[in-house]
Amino acid sequence: MYDFLLDEGQKQLRDEVRDLVHWVPREMVVAMDQDVIRFPRDFLREAGRRNLLGIRFPKQWGGRGLDWVATCMAMEEIGTLGYIFACTFGVGAELVCDAIVRHGTDAQKERYVSPLLRGDLFAAEGLTEPRGGSDFFGTTTRAEEVGADFVLNGQKRFIVGAEGADFFLVYARTDLEAAPREGITAFIVERGPGVSVKHLYGLMGSRGGGTGRVLFKDVVVPRENVVGRVGGGAAVFDTMMIPERLGTAAMTLGPAVASLDVAGGYTTRRKAFGRRINEFEGVSFQVAEAAMLLDAARSLVYTTARAVEAGESSSATRRYISETKKFVTEACQRVVHIAMQVMGGIGYTDVYPIERHFRDLRLASIWTGTSEVMSMIIAHEWYREREDALAAARTLKGRRRDWEADAVNSAASDERVFE
Repeated sequence: MYDFLLDEGQKQLRDEVRDLVHWVPREMVVAMDQDVIRFPRDFLREAGRRNLLGIRFPKQWGGRGLDWVATCMAMEEIGTLGYIFACTFGVGAELVCDAIVRHGTDAQKERYVSPLLRGDLFAAEGLTEPRGGSDFFGTTTRAEEVGADFVLNGQKRFIVGAEGADFFLVYARTDLEAAPREGITAFIVERGPGVSVKHLYGLMGSRGGGTGRVLFKDVVVPRENVVGRVGGGAAVFDTMMIPERLGTAAMTLGPAVASLDVAGGYTTRRKAFGRRINEFEGVSFQVAEAAMLLDAARSLVYTTARAVEAGESSSATRRYISETKKFVTEACQRVVHIAMQVMGGIGYTDVYPIERHFRDLRLASIWTGTSEVMSMIIAHEWYREREDALAAARTLKGRRRDWEADAVNSAASDERVFE
């Protein structure tokens, strides 16, 4: 469906990812949804064994040195198994690794990134707190310098991988007097004394990822586990918004693809009034809408992936990523809704996987930044880009047509009232 977007190497990688997807036993998918499997260690170990974790990171640390296009392709394919497979696949090998590869030391990459990409260790990101998620810089988790180390106290919740992670990327306030963006530090915190999981959530969907609340009580964190610099957590957070949100969009495609395929197959076999139901416009037009949404969503994912690779300006990149995250997650939720609708009552049962994907994808427009936060960023960056374009036109660095003047009565100044 998207071969033309991939080069030969990426197509070969896609086939490798599909082999991994085919390897996953049906029993694992079912057991995760029932929380019998509470964290998919076997799946992640197998992905690591096949060198499919962190494929965009340098070969030196266990990746394949590929790009965001290849990564988005892999995330989509993994997502066809179920959203939680892609979530756990991405949280450690994309989010946590990204922070360490971009901002960490070689010693940190050797100790944490390489074994994680081999599937020998598992990681989780500690960002959201009970008092708030979107207000990241209002974090109350505290890390206090004590001699050569830091002592960490606080808690994080809704942590995918809380149950299974060997270490956590944790943001904590290290300077109570500094401005919010200047007083936060990112740490690598190993599971050990003082680290505990106090609550595993009974989730509506996306089960089996060990999502829980993690408590840190007088945890000693060595200084060498600071990612970046002390007080530099904002820089780590800013770069992580790319894999968090673009990765989320890419993985959301997978369950929608699987749902539409199942529903499409059903509509070509199910008969009513003596005809296959895909021959009725009431059904086929809905399938057409779903196919259109999927194609548009995928186009936005891969356009944004290429923009990131091309090094687009930070303002434009933030807007592209936010647009992608919002549009794709909402479009894919609509696709799964349509899949259930055209199947009728049987789609609402566990005879088919549509109801699981429906439950799972409700998370997509909430986590890693809600749709409302994405809209806020999109609007902010769009207005900023417009002002930059106007400034460039005023200084003759860019030519810009006065579109307001292209109206019959554009000179009617008494009608052009703004206050």
